Formats: sequence, structure tokens, C-alpha cells
Amino acid sequence: MSDITKSELDRRSLLRRAAAVGLAATPAVGMLSACVGGGSDEKNDQATGTKSADNPLGIDTKAPVEIVIFDGGLGTKYATDVDTPMYKKKWPESEVKYSATEQIATTIKPRLNSGTAPDMINNSGADMMDFGAIVKAGQAADLTDLFAAPSFDVTGKTVAETLVPGAIEQGTYDVEGGRKPFAVNYSFTVFGLYYNKKLFEKNSWTVPTTWADFIALCDKIKAAGITPFAYAGANASYYMVRAIMTSAAKIGTEQVLKDLDNLKPGAWTAPAIKQAAEAWGQIGVKYMNKSFLGLRHTEVQLQQNQDKVAFYPCGSWLENEQAASITPNFEYAVMPYPSVTTSDQLPATAINAAAGEIYFASTKGSNVQGGKEYLRVMLSKAAALEFTKLTKSLTVVAGAADGQTISPGLTSGNEMLSKAGKDIFMGYLWDTWYKKMNDASLEAVNALMFNGGDAQKFCDTMEKVAQDVAKDSSISKNTRA
Repeated sequence: MSDITKSELDRRSLLRRAAAVGLAATPAVGMLSACVGGGSDEKNDQATGTKSADNPLGIDTKAPVEIVIFDGGLGTKYATDVDTPMYKKKWPESEVKYSATEQIATTIKPRLNSGTAPDMINNSGADMMDFGAIVKAGQAADLTDLFAAPSFDVTGKTVAETLVPGAIEQGTYDVEGGRKPFAVNYSFTVFGLYYNKKLFEKNSWTVPTTWADFIALCDKIKAAGITPFAYAGANASYYMVRAIMTSAAKIGTEQVLKDLDNLKPGAWTAPAIKQAAEAWGQIGVKYMNKSFLGLRHTEVQLQQNQDKVAFYPCGSWLENEQAASITPNFEYAVMPYPSVTTSDQLPATAINAAAGEIYFASTKGSNVQGGKEYLRVMLSKAAALEFTKLTKSLTVVAGAADGQTISPGLTSGNEMLSKAGKDIFMGYLWDTWYKKMNDASLEAVNALMFNGGDAQKFCDTMEKVAQDVAKDSSISKNTRA
């Protein structure tokens, strides 16, 4: 559910290109002592130790550290079977208190507001917290010292020097005192249209690159008694939002998405957005099962595994999430979203790929340096490799999975990345910067896809919400260059 991919191209150079970001945040995000939603603003006692070459973050080596992991598409084994044992091996006198949940905001917000938060939190899923608000409230720790610390297992390099370019920038915000990093965006995701390669081979279906070919194939698939396209309206509408955003960027370049992030007036009613919404809206009208509006992501994904659904828009965590449902007759593959128009400014091979899956240390925990040390373990080359093996997703640790045998879906994703070359774009950030816009987009995209394909209504609805956010002085603003 949460948000995330892999080929013949050298993975290190591949990730360097794909993670290039270039964000710039305005000084509107202030480090405030008030908590998100109110609550205690008293500073809790922090466990600290003496800094040394072996203990660069100065943790209390005997103090417990508490972590909470989102239980979604990436699973939790990387935390229980890899990261925690590595932490314990390094610091045997420290207890790691671990828990997992699908309801991050419901579970964590009250603890942040009461000053009793976990030390390291994986903020993800449909119930993820507004991270911009967390930064604004001073509840996320500055990770400057983490990135400047020596790598856990790469001799002679800092943590920052082991990461793909753009990885730190993606979690950086402007606050009082300057721009600072507050999040580790750990998993590297490729987004596209997933399908069963064996089903396509059986029926001699060719992967489409143009919209005309996509429509023609959808007609063939429908005639074969299979739903051509589907997503889950109950809790995975953001998969569809990303599909529309990706198509819009291919029509008009990534600048279209930057305009949305920057709350530019008229950005949501721009031609590229409307063209993308119109094209996908018609897919909803002609080729989707309307009952899927009430289904959850795993229910629709299971139907794809049973060859009842052909195309499914998702990120590269999908293969791992569905591992238990994959039969010998099913082999995941992924393709770029087809070109919507004959004049798209980016080629058909262009794709959206980016770092995602937020992890942060909380200032409202009792062992913030321990939380950072846990992140240092996660950012080791060894932990990153095991994460890829377990989740079928890359990480922002450069080259960690080089030379590894990977799964069919991951291989397909890497081939897609290789073909994309320089035409790989990060995507958009308004959904994480402005929760009000994210919430509105989920309703708007469901109305578009399940209720008639009215692209103008989709654009007008989102334009109004965006400008309401722009005019609301209580909402901290961020900008992209």
C-alpha cells in the first residue's frame, strides 16, 4: 500500500539520475514548540552519551530506543530481521522496542502531542501524518549530524556520501535558522502500469506506447472477458492521482507538476492536466469495473493475480505486497504510461521514479540520538541490500544492490529505467506538503474515474482547493525550483 523497483544499467548511475530532485523550500516553515494538533510543548529528557569515533552521534549506549514501522507493501521483516539485529549487535546493552501499525497517524499523533513519541517513526500509508506540519511543530529532529556522521559500514565515507544525489534534499525544509534535513526518504520507487507478462504472451498482446494502441488493447482485453484497467477506490486513489500526474508531465514536462507544487494560479486547469484527466477519465468510463470504488488495494491486486484485471497503476512495492498471491502463471512486469498525445514533450519511455517512504527521528521521543543511530544502521550498505532482497525495492544507498539476482518485476522495472535514460522525473510534492490538497485529490480522482469522466470538474475542484491553500496564511508554504 505504501509507497515502491529495477536492470542491466549500472544501478549506481541509474539511481543518480533518477533521484535528482532540486527542491527549494520557502522560509515559511518555522520551528515551533507547539505540537501538531496542540499538546505538551515541554522538552522531554533526552538520553545522551559521549561522542567518539565509534559513537559519532553520541548515543547513550544503554538507553532503549523505540521504533514504529508502517506495516504495508514493504512489510516489516527488514526492521525485525535486519535493522534491529544490526543495531543490537552494535549496541548490545540497548533494548530496541519495536511495533508496527497500518494506522500511523492514529497511533502516533497522540504520542507526539503528549511528548511521549517513539524515537524513530516510519510515516507512510493511507493514514500517514502531515510531515510538513510535524516539521513546523518541531516534532522532527534535524538530521544534519546523521548525514555528516561516518557511514555505518562504508569506510572513509560519511552517510551523506553513500547516498544517491537528491536523497537528502527530498527531506529538507526551510526553517528558522536555514534549510535543514528532517527525513530519510529511504525506498526508491519506479511507477508505472503493472501487468502479467505471461498473460500478455499467451494472448500475443503487445505492450502499447501510444494512447491509440492502449485503447485498442483495452478493447481486446475487454472482449476476452477481463477488466482492462483497475485501481481500488476505497484506499488507493492516490495510485490513480499519480497516473494522471505522470501523464500530465509527459504531455507538458515536469514543469507542469512544479507549477502545482508552487500553487501557481491556473496550474490545475492547464492544458496538460486537463488532457491527462480527460484521457484517463475515459478509461474509467469504458474500461473499469465501477464496483471497484468500494474495494481496497489488496482486493483489486488479488483480482489481477487471478487474471481478472489486466493493467494496474502502482509502484514497485507491488510485487512484494502480493508475493503470497503470485501463482506460476503470473509474472509481474511494468510498462511506462502510454503517450496521451502525439505531441507529448517527453517520450513514451519517460517515467516517474523517486525516493519515498519517510523515516524520521522524533524530538518528542526520549532517545532522539538513538533514533538517528537506528537510521544510520538502515543507511548502511548491508542493511540496504537486505532491504532490497526482502522488499524487491531499491534504496537511496548508492550501489547497495549491485550484482544481485532480482525478481521479475524488479528486473522489468530496471529495464524500464534503462530505456528511460535521462527522461526520469521525480514527480510532485503537493500531496505531502499540503494535506488538504491530497485529501481533495482522492475524492476528485474517484469522481473522475468512477462517475463519468468529467475532466473539467476534476481540474476546477483541485484548482479551487489549491488556491484556498495558497491564500491560507496558517499553512506553511514550500516551493520547488
